Amino acid sequence: MLKVEILGWHKVFALKSRFLIPLAHVGGVRRDPEDAGRWWKGWRLFGTAFPGVVWAGWFYKDGRHTFWDVSKPENAIAIDLINEGYSQLIVEVADPDEAASLIRGATGNFPG
Repeated sequence: MLKVEILGWHKVFALKSRFLIPLAHVGGVRRDPEDAGRWWKGWRLFGTAFPGVVWAGWFYKDGRHTFWDVSKPENAIAIDLINEGYSQLIVEVADPDEAASLIRGATGNFPG
């Protein structure tokens, strides 16, 4: 299982505290700071959106449900999901390269 824990006040902002996702449902992971830094994340369904400060919660864009928890786009990773309620999780982590590498290593089903 992939465990994504939402920390601190972001639990309140996102209205969510954690995700537990079967590794077989992870379709890919990547860094994309340009996409994470764009101002339009989609239609906010639940959560908090303070542009330039924090994006946290459920968003809908281009027919996809995405969960965001990002304050610093340069530290964000995008996790593509299969057969889950979300198409993607975009979350901020301390070390994006290490986090992406760990997820790739755990799933073993897609290249870097």
